[in-house]
Amino acid sequence: MLGIKRLGLLAALVLVGLAPAAAAQAAAQPSTQDTQYLQAVHQVNLFEITAGNLAQQKGQNQQVKDLGKMFVTDHTQLDQTVQSTAQQLNVQLPADPTADQQKVLDRLNNLSGAEFDKAWVTAQLAGHVQAIQATQTEISQGSEQSVIQLAQDALPILQAHYDELVALAQTLGVPVPQTSASGTPSPGGTTSTGPGGTESPAPGGTGTEEPAPGTTETPAPGQS
Repeated sequence: MLGIKRLGLLAALVLVGLAPAAAAQAAAQPSTQDTQYLQAVHQVNLFEITAGNLAQQKGQNQQVKDLGKMFVTDHTQLDQTVQSTAQQLNVQLPADPTADQQKVLDRLNNLSGAEFDKAWVTAQLAGHVQAIQATQTEISQGSEQSVIQLAQDALPILQAHYDELVALAQTLGVPVPQTSASGTPSPGGTTSTGPGGTESPAPGGTGTEEPAPGTTETPAPGQS
C-alpha cells in the first residue's frame, strides 16, 4: 500500500515538473513579425541559391560566376539556420520563392552573355536591398530572441554581398540603387517594406527598367 502511494506521489511530481515546460512551450509562439521574417528570408535563400546556380552556369563575366558561387554557399548555410529555427518555433516555411522572385528567375533563364550578367546584377542589387531592410526590421521589431539573433547574424553577410554587387555593377555599368551602406533606401525610393515584402518588389524583384541615377531629370534643349 505504501509502495502504491509512493508511486502516486512520484507520478504527481513528474506531472508537476512537466507542466511548466509544457506551458512555456505553448507560450513561446513567435510574433507575426518573427513568423513573416522567417518565411521571407527562407524565400530569399531559395531565390539566391537558384540565382547563384544560374550565374555559375550562364554568366559570361568571371566575377558574376564567382559571386554566384559565394551566394549559393552563404545562403545555403543561412537557410540551414532558418529551417532549424522555424522548426523549433513550429513555423511553416514556403516551399518555393515568391511569384515575383520566380518571374525574375524565369527571365534570367532566358538571357545569356553580357545581357544575363547585367540583368543578374540588377536583380541581385534590388533583392539584397530588400533582404537587408527586412532583416533590419526584424532586429528592431522582432520579439523572439532566436529569430532576432538569426537576423543579426545574417545582416553582415547580406551587406557584404551588397558591397560586392555594387563594385561589380560599377564595373559592368549597371545602375546602383541610391542607398546608404546599411541599405536604407533613397528618398522617394520604392524599397520600403515590411518583413513579408508585400508593399514593394520582393527580394530579387525586378529593377531593370530604372534609369541610371541622374538621367531622369535632364530637360530637353530649350526647356527651362
